[in-house]
Amino acid sequence: MTHHLTGLIAAPFTALRPDGSLNLDLIEQQAESLLKNQVTGAFVCGTTGEGVSLSTEERMQVAERWAQASRGRLTLIIHAGHNSLPDARALAAHAQRIGAQAVAITAPTFFKPAAVEDLLAFSAAVAAAAPALPFYYYQIPSFTGVALPVYDFLAAGVGRIPNLAGAKFTYENLMDYGRCLRDGRFDMLFGRDEMLLAALALGCRGAVGTTYNLAAPLYHRIWKAFEAGDLASAQADQARAMEFIATFARHGGLPAAKAMMKMIGLDCGPVRLPQRNLTARQCDQLQAELEQIGFFEYCSKV
Repeated sequence: MTHHLTGLIAAPFTALRPDGSLNLDLIEQQAESLLKNQVTGAFVCGTTGEGVSLSTEERMQVAERWAQASRGRLTLIIHAGHNSLPDARALAAHAQRIGAQAVAITAPTFFKPAAVEDLLAFSAAVAAAAPALPFYYYQIPSFTGVALPVYDFLAAGVGRIPNLAGAKFTYENLMDYGRCLRDGRFDMLFGRDEMLLAALALGCRGAVGTTYNLAAPLYHRIWKAFEAGDLASAQADQARAMEFIATFARHGGLPAAKAMMKMIGLDCGPVRLPQRNLTARQCDQLQAELEQIGFFEYCSKV
């Protein structure tokens, strides 16, 4: 299936109320913020969206509200990855029913696929539940523990998965990523925001990331400078991105990134256990460090 998504696609946070229940009403504001910052799409209920911490019913509710809020203005990719094949198929079929533009899955993370053929068999069964949607494999070994070569998976998947479009590639193996791009048949969405410039140099045309919620203007500058041949400016802005990513990574990763969303004016609430929310003191320290590196000068507008 020939399909190409371009530009910055955000992986939105799932908004939760203080008691841990879904805050579906915030999704409209999240969608408007992405549009205001010229983000082209939303990758819903993935890693940033704490998809694996939500029930299947909750994931469907979030996906439905994103479909309503985007009103066709954002490209919606619904993450349907699950350790349970029936649940993954149900999520994929639901994504097709609500009018999403694509579906994606991570590898199962408890009983892990030991070989490309195992991953392919699982993926084919999920993709078949949403035959009208482009299907993406989501490679993120830092969470799944599965690092099978994406190129081998895609090459073997042609003919086996009629709606196979490509992959969301959140991994540091740029050789594997580059091989997938050079093949020419696959849509390769890059997922390491701190390495966007490297991916652009290899031919990246679309990227999905957490920090496009937080600092889309900065990444637009990187992309425009690269396309204009101004490598020095692109490198300088990529360095700024690396610094603010390193800063929130030191403060706990996703919980810190959610705290940063509140700082820029969009309170997505707490994270779910077993993740831990930042204390007020930790938030103050994070904000001070972000101010020191100038983050709030180029952050997203809400």
